[in-house]
Amino acid sequence: METLKPLDKLRARREKALLGGGEKRIASQHSKGKLTARERIDLLVDPDSFEEFDLFVRHQCQNFGMEKTVYDGDGVITGSATINGRPVYLFAQDFTVFGGSLSITYAEKICKIMDMALKNGCPLIGLNDSGGARIQEGVDALAGYAEIFWRNVMASGVIPQISAILGPCAGGAVYSPAITDFIVMEKKNSYMFVTGPKVVKTVLNEDVTTEALGGAAIHTSKSGVAHFLSNDEEDTMLLIRKLLSYFPSNNMEAPPVVPTQDPVTRLIPELNETIPENPNRPYEVLDVIQPIVDDGEFLQVMANFAQNIVVGFARLNGHSVGIVANQPRVLAGVLDIDASVKAARFVRFCDAFNIPLVVFEDVPGFLPGSSQEHSGIIRNGAKLLYAFAEATVPKITVITRKAYGGAYCVMNSRHMRADLVYAWPTAEIAVMGPQGAVEVIFRREAQNSENPEQVLADREAEYRETFANPYRAAERGYIDDIIEPAETRFRLIRALEMLANKKDSIPPRKHGNMPL
Repeated sequence: METLKPLDKLRARREKALLGGGEKRIASQHSKGKLTARERIDLLVDPDSFEEFDLFVRHQCQNFGMEKTVYDGDGVITGSATINGRPVYLFAQDFTVFGGSLSITYAEKICKIMDMALKNGCPLIGLNDSGGARIQEGVDALAGYAEIFWRNVMASGVIPQISAILGPCAGGAVYSPAITDFIVMEKKNSYMFVTGPKVVKTVLNEDVTTEALGGAAIHTSKSGVAHFLSNDEEDTMLLIRKLLSYFPSNNMEAPPVVPTQDPVTRLIPELNETIPENPNRPYEVLDVIQPIVDDGEFLQVMANFAQNIVVGFARLNGHSVGIVANQPRVLAGVLDIDASVKAARFVRFCDAFNIPLVVFEDVPGFLPGSSQEHSGIIRNGAKLLYAFAEATVPKITVITRKAYGGAYCVMNSRHMRADLVYAWPTAEIAVMGPQGAVEVIFRREAQNSENPEQVLADREAEYRETFANPYRAAERGYIDDIIEPAETRFRLIRALEMLANKKDSIPPRKHGNMPL
């Protein structure tokens, strides 16, 4: 038998390794409408930029005949690359090798990449498509997961971490994506759950499908686990590329600046007519946000979850900003548990990565009712208050209409150390709405009157004139200026330029005790 020369041996082994589990399993992956791990990487990163590490790593398991089946790479592809010219580190789980299941050597490959990303201050991206822990390895596989989780936590707030779910992600495997900053789920083939349908059936005698238990639609609309729903794998990769464009590479850098032809001084006359004359009539807050930001581009985060609040990324004069806005079109824009938690986590991400915050406020209060109270609206609403109070990035609030009660305080008020607070002339800043306030203050007077309805109507008009406007707050210095809506873009850009060198800090401490 002819012995291969060293170079030929390398080439042959590399060629075989690049096929993962082999042509048959690749065909099976394609038949499910899924790309291979390498095809996903090619879609995600800049052409010819991927530098692979540990291609020849193999598992060391000797149990249950595993020693008879080995693959170079062991089911996960790791390396570095560039996205839009910026370096990133990434791993892609290969379902064609042992169903993408995790062994201790597989985990060590991922941990090496995570350590490199942290040391070099680069974003980390995980492309998940795995059957979970490799059962034959027992506790070694569990140890591998725990090592990954620990590194996710250490990297949190230091480098951006993004997870794409492109197939199964179950059991302990779900907790690594859960710790990362953003999760993108592909709607056709992805799912996440701690325990699968079979276990649910055994333990609870509940029949539930994989999709209904942990599909992409569920996690992007009901549970709030995932932040983005993508149409297919190509859409997933484009979304990750776009998302990264708003972030710095690490917490010590400023976000990248993207040149724009959108004029700084562009006026938006239609905003002068956006707020309905009837204060109880809803409007679409995206009709406020999109005309203001550069080129109308707004990347909404968690668009299908807690829709009474809108969060997402945009740019103003080329600079990244995080936007938080009440949505009057859904539940009148009230804050409830889901909205508070959604916005709090977004605020904390922006603060961690030096992204200024712009708030558009139109909030009538917190959602009342026993369901909310019993589920902890006090504790969960406090999370948003805590996040805004703790944030030291530039913070600007624009009160477009209602700013009532405790919700006024929570939504980045001056008293939460907002740097600038603007109000439109339509702003109403008070403890509560005029009708409710009058019914409390003048209830007895109305009861003792021959015409109680007229008394309440007169008092309501009086209260509205006195409190349901921005002037009382402006007189107290709680609002820095009352501006014409058409000028909002220009005023925000000028304010952000003024705040560009802001330096602020919080008292030294190991960490605060957020009301989790």
